[in-house]
Amino acid sequence: MITKIRADWQTFIERMPYAVVLGFFLKWLLYGGIVGLIVGSASAFFLVSLEYVTGLRVDHSWLLFLLPLGGALVSYLYMKFGKNSAKGNNLVLESIQDGHETIPLRMAPLVLFGTLVTHLFGGSAGREGTAVQMGGSLAEGFGKLIHVNRNDRMILLMCGISAGFGSVFGTPLAGTVFGLEVIAIGLMSYQALIPCFIASFIGDFVATKLWGISHIHYQVGQVPAVTVLVLLKVVIASILFGLTSLLFSRLTHFLKKWFSRIFANAVLKSAVGGLVVIALVYLVGSRDYLGLGVPLIADSFEKDVSPLAFLWKIIFTSTTLGAGFQGGEVTPLFAIGSTLGNALAGPLHIYAPFLASLGFIAVFSGAANTPIACFIMGIELFGAEGALFMFIACIISYLFSGHSGIYTSQQIMIFKNGIRSVPGDEKSANSAKNEH
Repeated sequence: MITKIRADWQTFIERMPYAVVLGFFLKWLLYGGIVGLIVGSASAFFLVSLEYVTGLRVDHSWLLFLLPLGGALVSYLYMKFGKNSAKGNNLVLESIQDGHETIPLRMAPLVLFGTLVTHLFGGSAGREGTAVQMGGSLAEGFGKLIHVNRNDRMILLMCGISAGFGSVFGTPLAGTVFGLEVIAIGLMSYQALIPCFIASFIGDFVATKLWGISHIHYQVGQVPAVTVLVLLKVVIASILFGLTSLLFSRLTHFLKKWFSRIFANAVLKSAVGGLVVIALVYLVGSRDYLGLGVPLIADSFEKDVSPLAFLWKIIFTSTTLGAGFQGGEVTPLFAIGSTLGNALAGPLHIYAPFLASLGFIAVFSGAANTPIACFIMGIELFGAEGALFMFIACIISYLFSGHSGIYTSQQIMIFKNGIRSVPGDEKSANSAKNEH
């Protein structure tokens, strides 16, 4: 009976091949839409909660002194209940790559709580990691509920990443491509293109239209004319953006290894890390480098900032994440890039908000190894007038940032220029057989 049904179905496909295309589209319109609805709602709750706890921290400066206790609490919860959830974004990537890892549903509430604690008490971290992990966890749970096969599970997880990213930043097109591009350097799965777009679009729509979430947009103002001199200046700045991405990634990975080697107990590690962040606040004499860094980004587009602001934000964020606090890297990378762009505007004699906008997307491009997603994000956030410069900034930063990005489980399918372009890259190239 089953054999006959399969034979009839095969005959139907041969006679009406577009039935398969229609079936694929309708299936992922449903699956991607459901993932977008769930993840977009979760992102909306996260963003509202994040804004609330950030307001509490700003209004009550004494909360900073509870940072060691908050970090210790979150690390204890991960030790007690987290299991493989502690791998964070890398767990989501590995689950897509080989299908062997399972993403527990508990990851979503754990990373949500952990990130809110980090920001409540003043850790320097982002929000994309939380969105990606919640998206992956919720998509995995939905996949188990409907008993999908291995290939559909992979696409569902990519949809979760896209929906989380698109809804958190209000950039559904960038979210679509990020879910495809972040898995491996040099290779994207176009089979997941439509599902990821549906999930990202619905996720952003649900967060903004249904739940009323608003996103910050920055005014670039004047975009210079395309001349040889301007192009040269943008290339120089973009190389520095890429090297800054490399510095951030290397320092964060180094501190994660160093803290783990010195403090074998994760609870103690986070507590000490919290003390280090407090010490940094008093060393610098400013709290500007705590939290997401949104005020730093706004200042980069409106006035001159300290030439060392980008460096201090790197140190604060790498220390926070290195000590095991929860949160992402992307919004701090936005702050690092925009403040660096602002600082370079004077020496390069170029309009500061324009260069800040390039740094905003280019440093992230180099650190995450996602140049196309970052380019699209730039257009969504800043408009298309400076698209040429944005593209140049993203691809050059991507090239000069090496292969050791912020996601250690990101596979290298094709090396960026055919060789290990930056000495010391430790990432395995076992899947770089296409390198040529």
